[in-house]
Amino acid sequence: MVRLNKYLAECGICSRRDADKIILQGRVSINGQIAVNGMQVEAYDRVEVDGKPVQAVMQKVVLAYNKPVGIVCTERDRHADKTIVAALNYPVRVTYAGRLDKDSSGLILLTNDGDLIQKMMKSSNQHEKEYVVQVDKPITQAFLAGMAKGVYLQELEKTTRPCKVVRTEKDTFRIILTQGLNRQIRRMCEYFGYHVKVLTRIRVINIQLGTLESGSYREITGEELETLYKTIQQ
Repeated sequence: MVRLNKYLAECGICSRRDADKIILQGRVSINGQIAVNGMQVEAYDRVEVDGKPVQAVMQKVVLAYNKPVGIVCTERDRHADKTIVAALNYPVRVTYAGRLDKDSSGLILLTNDGDLIQKMMKSSNQHEKEYVVQVDKPITQAFLAGMAKGVYLQELEKTTRPCKVVRTEKDTFRIILTQGLNRQIRRMCEYFGYHVKVLTRIRVINIQLGTLESGSYREITGEELETLYKTIQQ
């Protein structure tokens, strides 16, 4: 048995959060009866959305995508010039696990595995994400130490977790985060009077951006995929 919202996510219909919404709207039925949130689905049950039958996705897929600047991490937004789903144009419905803002580029993982997304997005799991950042003036040791220690972001009313920061050039550094606050790196830099010029994510957990070209994606398979799943279970 599996919860209905999880089942709908695994079918590739929508996210778990959106599944809860369409269930509340009375658009989902199980064996001809209008469903309610919290219901369980058995393998033999007939589940329909808007009167159309759905089936669980048999083949799970995980993609590494190199998001270009200008692509918006959203599935639908009439104000966005181009969404990540439209840019990717993948034949199976996938959704992203962790956002990058419009002005940032680099690695995003997308999948039709709802469990994987849930575990990757859970802040308490503290999965690593690594970035290369270029700022508008030379980096000082005080800046590096302050970033690593943690920064209180007044607009979010949160202090960032301690992180690893290493200068690679006079105006460029690498940073490894274990949380994903809104525009976190940009806000942290602004706290110290720096402005981010270029921000690229190069790693998520064990998955590396590597030489993947901007706007391209690759399927994650084999040992790399096994390591990803093992890591999120820890």
